[in-house]
Amino acid sequence: MKIAANFDQRVVVHNETLPWVASPMPGVDRRALDRVGDEVARATTIVRYAPNSEFSPHVHTGGEEFVVLEGVFQDEHGDYPAGSYVRNPPQSTHKPGSENGCIIFVKLWQFQPADRAHVRLQTNLMESQPHQRIAGVKVIALYKDEFEEVSLLHVEPNVQFAFDAQGGAELLVLAGTLTEHADQLGKHSWLRSPINSKINGKAGADGATVWIKTGHLTDVNKQISRVSNL
Repeated sequence: MKIAANFDQRVVVHNETLPWVASPMPGVDRRALDRVGDEVARATTIVRYAPNSEFSPHVHTGGEEFVVLEGVFQDEHGDYPAGSYVRNPPQSTHKPGSENGCIIFVKLWQFQPADRAHVRLQTNLMESQPHQRIAGVKVIALYKDEFEEVSLLHVEPNVQFAFDAQGGAELLVLAGTLTEHADQLGKHSWLRSPINSKINGKAGADGATVWIKTGHLTDVNKQISRVSNL
């Protein structure tokens, strides 16, 4: 299966306009944003857990990264309320589910193979810092290595910002609205911008909170190859 699989193209998805598609597990539905592969895939997805639904225990051979958008996600390692940012590295295991239901934004098979760093952050409890270059923007740093950088941006109302995305960029609007080039992105809208592109954003009248990842698309062909060789 291939969805938005040309990583040289800019892609915008207003995910709340997409239908929910049932997963193999009862009560767990998905909206695919990009995907290369079938059930084992390099994938970016919005996943909805109905109350008392769960997945079977499994190994994340290629790693799993997620943001809890609504509700409380749970596994044997703990509870993760809305605002949680989690990285489960390659070869990690868990049994995910949700007692009361939740929605998460999740990325699979997008780690470096040797990465073994577990990250579990509650961003709602973290203090933001003024952006070093852009007035009206505050940043919460979530993760950074030689491969990628992940942050939350809190953009004040009507503030404009721009940066070069030499290694590609990916944005998910968590709150408020953001105009990027000619596209207006509302809550949970998703943007993927290719290598050597430029991001030009402007927050709406209520500002915007944006999850952003940069640099990671330089390795996309290797990620796809790892999945294809399974």
